[in-house]
Amino acid sequence: MEKHLYSLLAVFPTPNIEETAKYYNEIMGFRIVRYLDVKEPHICLYRDSTEIVLTQANSKKVFPNRELYGYGEDAYFITDNQEALQNEFESNGAKIVRPLHKTDYNNREFVLEDIDGRWIAFGMKQK
Repeated sequence: MEKHLYSLLAVFPTPNIEETAKYYNEIMGFRIVRYLDVKEPHICLYRDSTEIVLTQANSKKVFPNRELYGYGEDAYFITDNQEALQNEFESNGAKIVRPLHKTDYNNREFVLEDIDGRWIAFGMKQK
């Protein structure tokens, strides 16, 4: 029997899950589903086949990969039509920290900074 990995979801601890959920909804178009009355309260965010789970952090600050390790995004979402997506996010008020470009490793991508300081990349390997 073959084994397959079908999907990946990102888990983002955050100091304020309601504010972060509002950002992802209003700026990035994610649908919000709250699970706040459970043993481990969280909020799920959905857009197309992408899911993000927000959990309540014990700290008041998110420590992005670039601060902890010197470089790197905190999530990378594979997407086509990056230009339209970047335009949508920008028109909704997103902070684009790296506009759409082709990387030296042959990805076409852009990067935004979310409400918690995470850098989120949107792109795809070019053929």
